[in-house]
Amino acid sequence: MNFSILDENDLYLFNEGTHLRLYEKLGAHRIESGGRWGTFFAVWAPDAREVSVIGDFNGWNRTANRLHPRGVSGIWEGFIPGVEQGARYKYWIVSRQSGFAMDKADPLAFAAETPPATASVVCELYYSWNDRAWMENRYRRNALGAPISIYEVHLGSWMLAPEGREDICSYRGAAARLVEYVRQLGFTHVEFLPLMEHPFYGSWGYQTSAYFAPTRRYGTPQDLMYLVDYLHQHDIGVILDWVPSHFVTDAHGLGLFDGTHLYEHADPRQGLHPDWNTYIFNYGRNEVRSFLLSSALFWLDQYHADGLRVDAVASMLYLDYSRKEGEWIPNAHGGRENLAAISFLRQLNELVYRHHPDVLTVAEESTAWPKVSRPVYDGGLGFGYKWDMGWMHDTLEYLRRDPIHRKHHHNQITFRSVYAASENFVLPLSHDEVVHGKGSLLERMPGDDWQKFANLRLLLGSMYAQPGKKLLFMGSEFGQRREWNHDDVLDWELLAQAPHQGLQKWVEDLNRLYRTEPALHDRDCHPEGFRWVDGSDAVQSVLCFLRRGREPDQDVLVVCNFTPVPRTNYRVGVVQSGFWKELLNSDAPLYGGSGQGNIGGTPSAPIPCHNYLWSLNLVLPPLAILFLKMAK
Repeated sequence: MNFSILDENDLYLFNEGTHLRLYEKLGAHRIESGGRWGTFFAVWAPDAREVSVIGDFNGWNRTANRLHPRGVSGIWEGFIPGVEQGARYKYWIVSRQSGFAMDKADPLAFAAETPPATASVVCELYYSWNDRAWMENRYRRNALGAPISIYEVHLGSWMLAPEGREDICSYRGAAARLVEYVRQLGFTHVEFLPLMEHPFYGSWGYQTSAYFAPTRRYGTPQDLMYLVDYLHQHDIGVILDWVPSHFVTDAHGLGLFDGTHLYEHADPRQGLHPDWNTYIFNYGRNEVRSFLLSSALFWLDQYHADGLRVDAVASMLYLDYSRKEGEWIPNAHGGRENLAAISFLRQLNELVYRHHPDVLTVAEESTAWPKVSRPVYDGGLGFGYKWDMGWMHDTLEYLRRDPIHRKHHHNQITFRSVYAASENFVLPLSHDEVVHGKGSLLERMPGDDWQKFANLRLLLGSMYAQPGKKLLFMGSEFGQRREWNHDDVLDWELLAQAPHQGLQKWVEDLNRLYRTEPALHDRDCHPEGFRWVDGSDAVQSVLCFLRRGREPDQDVLVVCNFTPVPRTNYRVGVVQSGFWKELLNSDAPLYGGSGQGNIGGTPSAPIPCHNYLWSLNLVLPPLAILFLKMAK
């Protein structure tokens, strides 16, 4: 049959690199043609001499269902009657290159078999959504001035099933318990480690093989839609990790797709990632751009994702990333910048925000590349946010030190104020900080067990006090002791112990305070949202600063004591006279602390300090953080 769902405009946009809904045209689509139902297949394989669809419907016969080339577009297409929903299939591709013939999974398949099986699955994306209220108002939840506190989740290792159930690590099985838990702790968003299909489970999804298919390990596409829908119905946003930086070298995947380096660069100095032994996309190829742009919009269009966290952006920006001299090819100007990748990222963000202005794009970018989260028209990359990897590194390095040495490294904890307003930041304590021999956050803290918990409460409190949105990986909120292992679930039984209960309660109260105090979120991304009171007391390892609201009576005073020595009669300058209420104290017995503090607050006195006319005489508990605010 000569029937096609592709028109000439589709071909033009695809070859131009601007087709944004490629998933509507390529891949496998159930349709009716000539009075018969079946499936239309279309795949890009410009160097192929022959392309056939093989599957369980034709006994995997390589000659039964040949596709036909569509002009000079490089696309092969054809309609096969009788192929139904759920049919397994691949493409048998014979290249014009001598000796190459291979069966390949469909790059635009909506579903795949459960690994280690590698076939694609015919799938229709029907689902009746019930999240209209969320979708109409999510622009408020994702705004720069909104409280955004993200719970990062690897779904397969999150939680054990209750007795009598085996599906808690499925999309549907996890939905109710995840919502209950996230709402209890007060997080505003859930971020899932990559849910796109991946052959190697130990890659945590970061070595992707299918850019339009969720992993079948946890259920069907409709099951994932149900999970997103359920989270939305309970006012929880969903951010998906998305990996356009590299892809798997597995034989059934995108690599050498038609016998040529179609999606990747041919030269390994450009096309092979030395750290992960994965292929790197050729961002200068128009059709590859259409493929990746369509993938990004697909998860926003079809799965109602509220944001994309883009992995390994630094590896995309630099041609010499993780390469020695002579192992990379300079750009046309002799530089190390990947000009094609920079152009792609700008195009990606412009198009995502044009079509979905109420979502987030977040860059995991670990260098000092300027203006990552600034608009393209201002010379930026156009992301909504950037992970603050510098804050994460400096803060963890500082807090892992014995407190007696911290006074010599005071700049590690204060340096962030120099650049905090240069980008729209997310402060990440992510999965990367609890793997590869680093240990859990709790076990990285120094001292005895009491001090470890106190230090961790201080770390989390300082994260919520700093300007920027928050991200915390699962398990850290209750003090997981073991390093995260993707093959095992979290140690939820620890919550039978008081210190772990106290830490979890601390995170719950931090989230509540962050949401309810405008000064702690409204100016997260504005230089006026932060002001030092005193950042110079290195000798006592104490910090004092203000988080400033739009109105003076919204200001929140934060005081941190990074030593186990209680400080009595510690004077802190304030701008106003009156009673300053202690909003939170990480040393409260409720959280596992020693119970030292200011008995709910203290009045200011007309004693000048820190260039203010008034001051507070405070008790600073050991290894603790205080949040105070003027009582109305």
